[in-house]
Amino acid sequence: MKVAIVHDYIKESGGAERVLKALTEMFPDAPVYTAFRVKGSTADKEFTGVKIIESPYAPILKIGNFYSPLRFLIPLIWESFNLSKYDLVITSSSWYVTRGFRVGSNTKVIDYCHTPPRWLHGFETSVGFTRYWPVKIYAKIVGKYIRKFDYKTAQKVDYFIANSKNVAGRIKRFYGRDSTVIYPPTDIKRIVDIIKGVKKENHFLIVSRLVGAKGIEQTINLAEIIGIKLKIVGESSGYSNIENQYKDKVEFLGRLSDNDLYREYAKAKALIALAKDEDFGMTVVEAQAAGTPVIAFNGGGFKETVNQNTGVLIDEICEESLRVAIGVIEKTKWSREKLIENAKKFSKEAFIKSIKKFVNEHSS
Repeated sequence: MKVAIVHDYIKESGGAERVLKALTEMFPDAPVYTAFRVKGSTADKEFTGVKIIESPYAPILKIGNFYSPLRFLIPLIWESFNLSKYDLVITSSSWYVTRGFRVGSNTKVIDYCHTPPRWLHGFETSVGFTRYWPVKIYAKIVGKYIRKFDYKTAQKVDYFIANSKNVAGRIKRFYGRDSTVIYPPTDIKRIVDIIKGVKKENHFLIVSRLVGAKGIEQTINLAEIIGIKLKIVGESSGYSNIENQYKDKVEFLGRLSDNDLYREYAKAKALIALAKDEDFGMTVVEAQAAGTPVIAFNGGGFKETVNQNTGVLIDEICEESLRVAIGVIEKTKWSREKLIENAKKFSKEAFIKSIKKFVNEHSS
């Protein structure tokens, strides 16, 4: 069976890229088709040895941050790929749509959907690019055009896989399509092995790309008011200026290797994740695997991964709610075994087993 993989673009590294990494390991002979690839970027370094094929528009898309304002090219980007020689195409889709490529009459298309594009469907986006009225007008015009393309191409997908029940609901709402939930892969065994011997320290942790829609700025301001020490792991994305704005208030650790990241999880009293409608939220699972409880907003994918044995869900992002949650974290004796046991539900092994089963059942 000839398999191809399609992914938004290869630049910043995050949860979607962990899924892509697992897929390339499962299908080592499958090339990855993508809008563009930034050589030497954090994501690019993860795919050494993988055959990556960029779109003809890559040279202009990778100049600065042109891929964002040039989003009107999305249909042309994907339609430029002829994948008709493949028996199976697995697309890893998110805000760049990542559908619309040409396929053969016998080609099966499976869409692993991280979320229908947030900017197209009324969800808060990472950089809040519609804050300025000229951009808002531009986004409205382009959005109407791309929204039709998004819906039309969703109808041509043979099968949808959602990365959470939360996203499955969006797929049904915006595309009218059913989907199967297969949670993203977290390397639980590796995390447990790496963090052996690491001792807790007196601080809280955020792990996220430094963008909006993640609750980072609110958390920084609340942490200062409450008087807790906060560290942040992550790199800037898009037009974000969070690090420069808050460098005097919290400690930014930047982008870390996976092993160093896992140790930071283990050192923290708790991970704080306050995005209001996170698609899934892999960091909260990684924290649990490292034996660290979580304070998370009671919404989105967090409701599927955090329970009373693994952390605290808060209904409102405010000083009082965060104070109460911190109090629970500090007074509770958290069971490392229960934290890891919950994390195992979202393991890399579970992901691979489920994807293989799905492909075997639906690729013929």
